[in-house]
Amino acid sequence: MVIHNNFQDFVLFLYIHMALADNYLHPSEEEVILGKMAKLFPTETNPKQKFDAALLHYKTLPHNEVMDIIRDTFKQFDHVKFAQKYKVYTDMYDVINADGKVEESEKNALDLLKEIIDLNAEVKH
Repeated sequence: MVIHNNFQDFVLFLYIHMALADNYLHPSEEEVILGKMAKLFPTETNPKQKFDAALLHYKTLPHNEVMDIIRDTFKQFDHVKFAQKYKVYTDMYDVINADGKVEESEKNALDLLKEIIDLNAEVKH
């Protein structure tokens, strides 16, 4: 299932997914995401509002479908260079490390994301 039409919105979805991997959005995780949104959406006049809307949308999705959404959406953006996707992966580490500790659930979510990025790199070749 694909729910994002542009890569930037998908990246925001991934940021939120990582922040909520431990079932808690720490204020410092939100702060890191908002900081990254400035580069992701340079013309956005109200990033906090966009973040809140994306967060609300994420929370309405069935939890068991989120990984399928991520896999399917990465396939949709096969034109995005591996280096850009890998940058997103490194940004995810910034998000989960924002509160000063990386929980096991966050590490697992990050590892799954890395597998998806690596898988798509292999498919591309």
